[in-house]
Amino acid sequence: MMNKTKVMEFVLIGFSDFPDLQIPLFVFFFLTYLVTLAGNVLLMTVIRLHHHLHIPMYFFLSILSFSETCYTFTVIPKMLVNLITEKKSISFTGCAVQMFFFVGFAGTNCVLLTAMGYDRCVAICKPLHYKVIMNDRVCSQLVAFATVTGFTLSLIDTYFIFTLPFCGEKAIHHFFCDIAPVIQAACTENNGIEIVIFIFCVVVVFGSFFLILLSYVLIFNTILKIPSTERKRKAFSTCASHLTVVVAHFGCASIVYLRPKSTYSLEEDTLISVTYTVVTPLLNPVVYSLRNKDVHLALRKHLGRKLCK
Repeated sequence: MMNKTKVMEFVLIGFSDFPDLQIPLFVFFFLTYLVTLAGNVLLMTVIRLHHHLHIPMYFFLSILSFSETCYTFTVIPKMLVNLITEKKSISFTGCAVQMFFFVGFAGTNCVLLTAMGYDRCVAICKPLHYKVIMNDRVCSQLVAFATVTGFTLSLIDTYFIFTLPFCGEKAIHHFFCDIAPVIQAACTENNGIEIVIFIFCVVVVFGSFFLILLSYVLIFNTILKIPSTERKRKAFSTCASHLTVVVAHFGCASIVYLRPKSTYSLEEDTLISVTYTVVTPLLNPVVYSLRNKDVHLALRKHLGRKLCK
């Protein structure tokens, strides 16, 4: 029998291999985080204050912005602290809490994007029944379902991972407690746990993407039947912002969580993780502010009032 010491904390390797870039990375990530926070808060405020935006499409967008804000808060502040301090550690409990909320909000975002796809499908394919189908109760139920699904997945994943044996001083080759790097830090082979977690990730990520894809098949089929070119363009434009965010969100998620283990690389995943933890959350307010005419006009009106005061 080997003597095993229970792990009380993990060391987050993160960007330690680039000591000369610690300060530049801190400045870049800090400024990006500020812009992301400001963009999401501004988007939520504008949707809240402008009554013509009180429709399901923007209701889901405001919830997604709130979820994205919480999602980045679970990772980026700790990453920023580690970039400017010598001790780059996180407690065992802190690591479990970080993973729980990170996976929870990530799963919630997947299902929220699916709900937004369903909303666009009903709006374009069933315009006369839109207000009846997408009423306030249904919208609230979809948000509740997204939250419960995301955090149920998170609870299962976190429980299975943190019941694994960890011993000695363990380093996590990542800048936060993500699923794969923490599993790699365990003392034993854990193929069964990896398979269970992989299945749950496939159900949420691939299942959500499949439903979104199905929604857009129906949407495009309906749009192609519209005789007017102008009406076709307008219908496409209402989906463009959502489609852009979906491609970015699910593209990064599928690369990290759904690829074969044989192609797994901690270094590559660290770089990809920067994309979906720092860059992708910034896309939500930027894309919807620039590409969505209603939000763009509301933002200009809101900022114009602020400047005039």
